[in-house]
Amino acid sequence: MKKSFGPQTYLPATPVLLVGTYDKEGKPNLMTAAWGGICCSNPVCMTVSLRKATYSYSGIVERKAFTLGVPSQSQVKEADYMGIVSGAKVDKFAEAGFHAVKGDFVDAPYAEEIPFVVECELVQSMELGLHTMFVGKVMDVKADESVLAEDGLPDVSLIKPIVYDPMHKIYSGLGESLGKGFSVGRK
Repeated sequence: MKKSFGPQTYLPATPVLLVGTYDKEGKPNLMTAAWGGICCSNPVCMTVSLRKATYSYSGIVERKAFTLGVPSQSQVKEADYMGIVSGAKVDKFAEAGFHAVKGDFVDAPYAEEIPFVVECELVQSMELGLHTMFVGKVMDVKADESVLAEDGLPDVSLIKPIVYDPMHKIYSGLGESLGKGFSVGRK
């Protein structure tokens, strides 16, 4: 028998994303978000949902762009910090020891130290209640060479992304590989 919890933000794991934006003066900012991910494969699009009260919200609206950085497990303290303090009050890049890099394809920054980054051009936004969902067309995906597998593609086991458990407010890592997608189920 299953226990009902009613409407909650309960998914066992959500990706930890560092949202990169510029404010109106051009100051780079990063914000931690766990409400985001892939939403379309053609055109390739990703989403992130933010509250209007966040400092990053206006940056996305004004610049029509954002980046999504995927920090590694070794960067969990920095990732958590980016969600605790406001970029309106501190320079999060400096405080975390990160270096801002301007996106090659969009008007948004990312942290040089983050191993995997997606540059997104804002194509749509939808107010859903407390959060606004921003849909970004993926303009580029970047990965440090240190996280590339032998086939030249980014490897999740080398990126070591952080996932967030919203039920317990805990950060975790990913486990072992369970099988090849669109293949293991054929056996």
